[in-house]
Amino acid sequence: MKRLLVGLSALCIATPALAQSVDRVAINGIIDQGLNHSEVMQTAAYLTDRIGGRMTNSPQMRQAEQWSQQRFRDWGLSNVRAEGFEFGRGWSIVHSSARMTAPRAIDLRAIPVAWTPSTNGTISAGVVVAPITKVEDFDKWRGKLSGKIVMLTLPNTGSEPTEPAFRRWTDAELRDRNTYVQPQHAHVPVERQVKMAEFAGRLDAFLAEEGALAWVRMSQRDGGLLHGTGYTYQVGATPKLPGMEIAAEDYRRLARLALTDTPPMLSLQSEVQFHDEDVNAYNILADIPGSDRSGEYVMAGAHLDSWVASDGAQDNAAGSAVVMEAARILSQMKVRPKRTIRFALWNGEEQGILGSLAYVDRYLATRAPATDPALAALPGNRTWRNRWPVEPRPGYRDLVAYFNLDNGSGKIRGINAEGNVAAAPIFQEWLAPFASMGATTVSLRPSGGTDHVYMQAVGVPGYQFIQDPLDYSSRIHHTSIDSYDHLKPEDLRQAAVILASFLLNAANRDAPLPRMPLPTEPTPTDPFAYPAAD
Repeated sequence: MKRLLVGLSALCIATPALAQSVDRVAINGIIDQGLNHSEVMQTAAYLTDRIGGRMTNSPQMRQAEQWSQQRFRDWGLSNVRAEGFEFGRGWSIVHSSARMTAPRAIDLRAIPVAWTPSTNGTISAGVVVAPITKVEDFDKWRGKLSGKIVMLTLPNTGSEPTEPAFRRWTDAELRDRNTYVQPQHAHVPVERQVKMAEFAGRLDAFLAEEGALAWVRMSQRDGGLLHGTGYTYQVGATPKLPGMEIAAEDYRRLARLALTDTPPMLSLQSEVQFHDEDVNAYNILADIPGSDRSGEYVMAGAHLDSWVASDGAQDNAAGSAVVMEAARILSQMKVRPKRTIRFALWNGEEQGILGSLAYVDRYLATRAPATDPALAALPGNRTWRNRWPVEPRPGYRDLVAYFNLDNGSGKIRGINAEGNVAAAPIFQEWLAPFASMGATTVSLRPSGGTDHVYMQAVGVPGYQFIQDPLDYSSRIHHTSIDSYDHLKPEDLRQAAVILASFLLNAANRDAPLPRMPLPTEPTPTDPFAYPAAD
């Protein structure tokens, strides 16, 4: 397969007949507008420095929703709108602090966990290290938590980096991505899904019944980084107890002291606000109308929401700014594509890819309803991909291609073809003009975890670009240093140019991009596997 893709790449670059299907004059215009007149960094700066972290349904996210719509209108796009879907409570941090007061006084690096309540003033208490990870652990800690701040994470010994935090893909690494990865299918028992979904609520109830005052957890990364991620956003699911995340180094110090004859005392203060004016979250959509392909459209998207430990720059103001910049470039060029080009800024991605799922469910395809009452009570994204059959909606074939940006601010190095061997040579042709900009790779590997996955899950051609990793996974993703400072202007300008080109190619191509078959319920990869232990 690797040799096949290399051969296809060479063929697409060298054969004039194939190259004619890419309008390189139009690409010259895209390059000029995207590199000489770019506004991508101004857009990114407004989303990060000016608005800041954009938690779904928070005041900052509402501001971002309004501002991005106005920018699309300013650039001349049409049918600009906000489409709502049910989400839950908004939440924002007003002020917080954490301090060890004994055996010595020291400020701790900490952040409230999302969607946990305020402390209602300052809580001062001793700690108990109680690593509770399942309901079966409750009995061990009964009668031991009253009046305490509970440290829920079992401390580890830490880790030191063994490779640079910042890196770009090497040519060898990109070649390795051409290896086809077979899908793996296994049955997930209903009981396990329900238990996982219910645990956070049961843990909160147990701690409250035992008289605990608050709980804290250890950051998952070293280096003083904080995250604060939480998922109890639904109306009626708000915890009783406040929760905070403490930097790993500070947490380990507390845990060590808890084993000595001078156990630590903590002082926590968390002031947060819940926002219940509107339980709907909103996707932002805008169009460049097509000229002669009634109903058909191509689409680019990125999620506008973020966490709030910092400003949500690489995740995902970067992708949002690139999508908006591609819209500006094509509108400024006054293109008249055959198919409509639609731009989407998704909401609720951080809580389970909710915004794009709502779009798929509304316009593209639905799934059979859950028949088990326990599963039916779960959020739809927990069970959606495991419900069969897929039932296409009337607009199922109208969306002929979707391209997603959500891997930080690294330059585009290629695209994941998601196992679609018919689309791979087309993408090789479309990438050919950008080989000198570092974009050459078409990978047949699937990619997950972001807003194209539900489209792929129903057979709609949805793709995620391959981007240089930079320091996204090593220290930026969801952390307290995800600020504008870590964005790379040259990379974002390159990405906007390539995205605009892909959209124009897909919109003007005579035939829609090849589709995979409509998915049906898969056979387990290992028919003789025993269920994994809980």
